[in-house]
Amino acid sequence: MYVATFGVCLLEGEQDSGLELEVRRTEAKPTDSRWGGRIGAIALRLAMALGLWSVGTAVPSHAQAESDWQQAVRDEVQAQHLDAALDMVAQRLATVPDDYEAHGWRGRLLAWKGHWTEAEAEYRLVLEKFPDDVEILTALSDVLVWQHKYADGLQVLNHAKSISPSDPEVLSRQARVLALLGRTNDARAEYQQLLKFDPNNQEAKASLIENAKHELRLGNDTDFLSFANNGETQNVALISHWNQRYATTFGLSTYQRFGQDAVKFVASGAFHVTAHTWAGVGGAVANDQGIVPTNEAFFEVGHGSRFDYRWLQGLESSYQQHWFWYEGAHVLTLSTTQIAYLRSRWSLTLNVTGARTGFSGTPTAWEPSGWIKPGFPVLRRVTGYVLYGVGNESFAQIDQLEQFSAHTYGGGLRYRFTERQDVESYVAREDRSHGQTDTTLGFNYGIRF
Repeated sequence: MYVATFGVCLLEGEQDSGLELEVRRTEAKPTDSRWGGRIGAIALRLAMALGLWSVGTAVPSHAQAESDWQQAVRDEVQAQHLDAALDMVAQRLATVPDDYEAHGWRGRLLAWKGHWTEAEAEYRLVLEKFPDDVEILTALSDVLVWQHKYADGLQVLNHAKSISPSDPEVLSRQARVLALLGRTNDARAEYQQLLKFDPNNQEAKASLIENAKHELRLGNDTDFLSFANNGETQNVALISHWNQRYATTFGLSTYQRFGQDAVKFVASGAFHVTAHTWAGVGGAVANDQGIVPTNEAFFEVGHGSRFDYRWLQGLESSYQQHWFWYEGAHVLTLSTTQIAYLRSRWSLTLNVTGARTGFSGTPTAWEPSGWIKPGFPVLRRVTGYVLYGVGNESFAQIDQLEQFSAHTYGGGLRYRFTERQDVESYVAREDRSHGQTDTTLGFNYGIRF
């Protein structure tokens, strides 16, 4: 079953403690979910990388050879002693108040420490003397964006672009700010221009892929049953991101089981309440033929958080409620899912479900179930996962929420053979009571456009 939900948008990185000079301070409007999700997650992270690259170099373009004090400042920065570096710059300015290199240094160090208003003042002071210094202009745009002054930052970048129209640092920043302003078409055009000058720019490629509005997925599952003839399921789903806040999913599934054919139609929508919080709702109808639910309804709410811990980079928590109506039976499930995003593309997903089942003529009963799914990288374009579920009514099998089992074991691989296309294959085995088993082999193909 395909349910449209916006994945967590980890839009606002916390300022680094000084132990890492590539300070990431990302910000996006609440309306910035999809572009922010990708662009915001990257948003301006190269800003401080540029600073590191140029550490110790002349800030304005007119500067002379590097002096001893600059080398000393560089040494402190490389040792991650920002306060000591600031003290050295202050001593230099006390001796030579008009040293614009020192003012540029002070602006950069203040920005790294999160004192953006003071950094902005230093950068503007340098620009009064050297208004066309592109490096200072881009640095000023960074602190303006970090202060949520997106329009001001864009104005500064427009000036920088007029001076250096092919500078990748200027073009990439301009695209990010346009995205933060919600001008997705302009941001896309800027990234396309960036690729003309820097064809291997990964940020531009990834952002253009992320800008694809639709994803079409096609799949097939085959169930090998120990207690009946084999079953087949075919799925097709269209997931559409209409703007920064809204998405929809429409899906169609056909079932061939126990000598019966059934068709189910699913529709759902998702909405980003804030940059980190989302909600989704949907339903399904089917000509059940006794093998799938006649009707379904469901909703989900979730929230995502970003962390700067060594092993934990983010956490996504959600709550789901799902009703199934069968002919002569009804099921209600209450679920919570936690997804931990770990280092090096590892992840860990935990789900706990309580199922309330009622059949005609019998009392209702609650049964617990749960599953765990570690995800891991295999190769550059290949990721995988393994899955284990347990419960008297286990809802762990892939996309088969109405299947009951005692234990589920499974795993899968996804291969991204182009930036816009991927294929996934998986296997799951259910060991049911009374010695019954159900082994599922499946695959699906996805394309984004």
